[in-house]
Amino acid sequence: MEVERAEYLHQFVEETDWYNGIVLDALLPGGGAAWRRLPRPLQSWLRNYLGGNILYLASGFLWCFYIYHWKRNVYVPKDSIPSKRAMLLQIYVAMKAMPWYCALPTLSEYMIEKGWTKCFSSISEVGWPIYLTYLAIYLVLVEFGIYWMHRELHDIKPLYKYLHVTHHIYNKQNTLSPFAGLAFNPLDGILQAVPHVIALFIVPTHFMSHILLLFIEALWTANIHDCIHGKVWPVMGAGYHTIHHTTYRHNYGHYTIWMDWMFGTLRDPEEDPKKTE
Repeated sequence: MEVERAEYLHQFVEETDWYNGIVLDALLPGGGAAWRRLPRPLQSWLRNYLGGNILYLASGFLWCFYIYHWKRNVYVPKDSIPSKRAMLLQIYVAMKAMPWYCALPTLSEYMIEKGWTKCFSSISEVGWPIYLTYLAIYLVLVEFGIYWMHRELHDIKPLYKYLHVTHHIYNKQNTLSPFAGLAFNPLDGILQAVPHVIALFIVPTHFMSHILLLFIEALWTANIHDCIHGKVWPVMGAGYHTIHHTTYRHNYGHYTIWMDWMFGTLRDPEEDPKKTE
């Protein structure tokens, strides 16, 4: 039994090595000889760090180019485009935090490889209907956890003063940009992502899906800070999140508006435009 379990857990090790190889072999000079000599957690951290930086910078620059230059005055009025100085400050804050952000997926991978979580390696082990059910439960847990983590970062004054205020210096449309999505105090950013890890101990989770969802966070946070209201119910789009940055007391949710609706903190950007000024 122990041998079978060890063999099963080794699948996670092989999968992590595969991810490391894809990123590190492509980005580091000299092939894989150098990085393969590093301790395994450091290999994963380095892959997460390099991949996270590329995803953040590439998505941010491409999205800013699209909405501020290519589609100038289509999505965002000229007087609402953030200054280069504001965007560079957001990049600076995010880059300082990135090494710490990458510790969380590194830790979750380590715990998965050790068999401490309920992760499973392949969708074929459970079948697609069960996988989709587990994924839905996982996302609900994450949504609930991030909502309350975010809300407490506002309601508990020391947490706001020493952690979350770093992100809320960007509180107007002409200071918010896709680059603000990861511009947090490092501990603040980690706390808001912790529900992704806690869920691993509660519901069986597909390993690759967990990794992908953590990295999709970078794209999602860029999206909700671009000030473009997508109007796709029940998605917590940028229209809702811009209200959060201007009122500080509404729309704490992450992917959807459901938690704010359930707990009485929802404000619709189209209900009363005067309230969002």
